[in-house]
Amino acid sequence: MRLDSRLSRMLHVLVHMDSHEQRATSETIAGMLGTNPTVVRRTLAGLREHGIVAAERGPGGGWVLARALSEISLLDVHHALGSPSLFAIGVADRKPRCLVEQAVNERIDSALAEAEATVLARFAAVKLADLAADFHRRLKARGGWTHEL
Repeated sequence: MRLDSRLSRMLHVLVHMDSHEQRATSETIAGMLGTNPTVVRRTLAGLREHGIVAAERGPGGGWVLARALSEISLLDVHHALGSPSLFAIGVADRKPRCLVEQAVNERIDSALAEAEATVLARFAAVKLADLAADFHRRLKARGGWTHEL
């Protein structure tokens, strides 16, 4: 099963957007992510609807942050992406007739709900400013900007 990497990719983009003074075009972001500008526009539209980014049209336009990174949590971005499933596992049949499968489903559903609540609480606690601070610490340790960023 293919992993949904949209959260990590958008967090990457948002921290970059904060680090650069110029507006980021869909084409620039697409080049950074190795994807299509249409995919970028579609994905960023969800973030725009949640007040995370804004689009500025015209010459010199592009995508900008609508809020400070200290005001955006990982959970905010997760929700803006449509709250994709956190786990690739689940039950085979939602309404099984078999009593064994009913018992299995109950325990799996319970464990997954508990794990999801823990992950989402952690997402709510982490602000994008935390990611940016970690980036800047790593950048300073490396000795500054290089072409590999």
